[in-house]
Amino acid sequence: MPNTASQTENVRNVLSIRRREMQDDVQRRIHDGRTDRLRLNEVCDDLEHSDLDSQGEIELTLLQMRAETLASLDEALVRLEAGGYGFCVECTGEIPSRRLEALPFALRCRACEEGREHEQGRARESAQRRDGRSFFPNSGS
Repeated sequence: MPNTASQTENVRNVLSIRRREMQDDVQRRIHDGRTDRLRLNEVCDDLEHSDLDSQGEIELTLLQMRAETLASLDEALVRLEAGGYGFCVECTGEIPSRRLEALPFALRCRACEEGREHEQGRARESAQRRDGRSFFPNSGS
């Protein structure tokens, strides 16, 4: 999508800055998690232990999400270098700059992403019905 060297450099800088911030955040969270584990080894009552376990699970989930975002930023930098940044991987159309400003590692235009999410939702509902886990077994029929 960037059509000049300076635009490409600006996008590279934005992606690199976000990547560095995300990497710093992941490293900080890993460090903080180690510190929390040390606190778990201290004498504490069951309620404190349970609270620290819950906090640890939340932190692990957040850490996984940030690691996925970090990988997405790396992939966006690769697409930028290859000349594919800013183009939808589904329809090959141009991804609007407003979307890229908000989500600089976007792979799809809004329409294609919404279609993908809709299909994933339908597949999830279908799997739940097959497994008999649907909360609303008669919905959608």
